[in-house]
Amino acid sequence: MRRREFITLLGSAAATWPLVARAQQPALPVVGFLRNTKAASSERLVSAFRQGLKETGYVVGQNLAIEYRWTDNKNDRLPELAADLVQRKVAVIVAAGGIATALAAKRATQTIPVVFELGGDPVGLGLISSLNRPGGNLTGIALFANIVGPKRLDLLLNLVPKASAIGLLVNPSNPNAATEAKQAQEAAQLLGIKAQVLNAGAEGDIDVAFATLHRLNADALLVTASPLFVARRDQLVALAARYAIPTMFPFRDFTTSGGLISYGDSLSDAFRQVGIYTARILKGEKPADLPVVRPTKFELVINMQTAKALGLDIPAKLLALADEVIE
Repeated sequence: MRRREFITLLGSAAATWPLVARAQQPALPVVGFLRNTKAASSERLVSAFRQGLKETGYVVGQNLAIEYRWTDNKNDRLPELAADLVQRKVAVIVAAGGIATALAAKRATQTIPVVFELGGDPVGLGLISSLNRPGGNLTGIALFANIVGPKRLDLLLNLVPKASAIGLLVNPSNPNAATEAKQAQEAAQLLGIKAQVLNAGAEGDIDVAFATLHRLNADALLVTASPLFVARRDQLVALAARYAIPTMFPFRDFTTSGGLISYGDSLSDAFRQVGIYTARILKGEKPADLPVVRPTKFELVINMQTAKALGLDIPAKLLALADEVIE
């Protein structure tokens, strides 16, 4: 072979090698992320989830891909979207949106690992066999968000000690709703306070609930934990300001958006933990052997600007307890 022909052939081969190499590279593992809210309302939580992945060795676009599925606050779309992720043959499904999302994922697959984020008892709800050894294809993070109602009520009454009637905003589609409402009502009864349950299972119901609250002349409002309420936090904060009603919220996001006070699990830390568990499963660990994580980080946040607008004086002992005070 002549030298010029050899060089030409070598150049042609070299040009094709990168294409061959790319073709031989294994496909990135794909994680399905299912949440029953709108994407725009979950940006901070998605960022925390990706941080957990990164801490455990996975970076989106480098060695991992994510398929997002959002229901836009419509729980009836969960089965369809969960089935879509199963058909997509994702490596792991993240069911990040409370009990309804976890149940939809469980019903959609018995083989693909599922990492959930929810409030309440996953054993009592039939999702897993036990907290220490889940036993199936599900594990995840179980928040205390739905069982700290009495504590939230106590903190709220520090702000309105003369309250005689309060409202409890509850999402009736949440499987924990009845239990949470009962706990808060029993705590209020022990304190000699009337507690009125206000149901809101859709965006439009929230306006109606606040109008009802106003007619009842309630002195304060306690908002229970629900993915719908997290997604509609701006609406809730605006209505609380319009009706000048001191309101206790379940998570920090509400208070940083202008709400008066919040107490509950750190959602950012919970979603970071979801990311870590997802990465561990991608590396070969089995959901059946990964104990359900119970959060250890709680946040009491007070917004002083909102307190001032409502004409409230924050007790010094409450300020001392706060993890964050927004001036």
